[in-house]
Amino acid sequence: MTTPALDLAIDIGPLYGHRTGVGVAVDGLVTALRERSDVRLAPYLVSFRSEPDAGHRKLPLPGIVASHLWSRFDRPTADRWLGPTDVVHGTNYVAPPSGRPTVISVYDCWFLANPDGASPLVRRAGRTLRRRVADGAWIHTSSAATAEQARALLDTERVVSVHLGPPPQSIAVPTATPAGLEPVQGATFVLAIGTEERRKDLPTLVAAFAEIAGDRPSVRLVLAGAQGDQSARVDAAVDALSPDVRSRVHRLGPVDDATKAWLLRHASVLAYPSLDEGFGFPILEAQAAGTPVVATDVGSVGEVAGDGAVLVTDRSPTGFAEQLAGVVDGTTSRLSLISAGHENLARFSWAATADGLITLYRRAMEER
Repeated sequence: MTTPALDLAIDIGPLYGHRTGVGVAVDGLVTALRERSDVRLAPYLVSFRSEPDAGHRKLPLPGIVASHLWSRFDRPTADRWLGPTDVVHGTNYVAPPSGRPTVISVYDCWFLANPDGASPLVRRAGRTLRRRVADGAWIHTSSAATAEQARALLDTERVVSVHLGPPPQSIAVPTATPAGLEPVQGATFVLAIGTEERRKDLPTLVAAFAEIAGDRPSVRLVLAGAQGDQSARVDAAVDALSPDVRSRVHRLGPVDDATKAWLLRHASVLAYPSLDEGFGFPILEAQAAGTPVVATDVGSVGEVAGDGAVLVTDRSPTGFAEQLAGVVDGTTSRLSLISAGHENLARFSWAATADGLITLYRRAMEER
């Protein structure tokens, strides 16, 4: 007997505005689910400003109002707005109150473990998440490491880990150097990609770069990412450098996909000094581009990177600098890292992600 297709209300809000790692995850998942015959999507978003695309339903509640209400109350429920739905999937840490079985994607637990360092909006998201868990929601994490954290921090066993798929690899690398990157054209440079937030620990990377830069006058550091809650500390770390080293640090701000592709293809190494990670798309992007990775061994990094990265257990600037220097100087085998990175990519598939999540949706339906 054929199992009937399930109707899924799925939050596609992360597809609007600046595309973050969560947006990449939602895009990959929605694309994979649309190819299935056993699920019908009802995409929704909570946003007052965004104009929804065709087929996307905007809930008639401004996001900031929803943030305040849903962090304190289990109303208003979204059921009358979502229509006939079997499961609700909140893809970005929160889901609206609903009488339907609910799955919520949690990509990392940094804000749960460090609430004092989170913004008011993020703290409200944490309270909303806890309310949905108390009401029976299931948690989807993108790594086993995050699943373990979520079980402890959210006090629930309704946690299932399903890896995400690989980042998109269809972006063509520009043949010409993108505007603004002329200073690093042809240079040896260390690249970091990510918002300047505390979890990314970019000040440690700046200090590590200072330790290798003195003996390597041609090496540069490129930071590509939007400003965040640690931008002031990044400012201070760069200002503390000697004038010569400071002149070799390039902060680009957020970059478009084509520029990121160029940076990944031309970088000598991707530096990933995070304090915690729930998945880490830049690691896989670097592996796809044939760029070695040096990353701290925290959270899901080792689980996702496989053998295709140098994992740093000493989180001090000196410890990170030693591993960066090995890759930049070639004493660490670049070819081995690149080969292992390409092999590692084969472990990830959006079809497998869709399989795992549909299994979770049906489990949530059975146990509601």
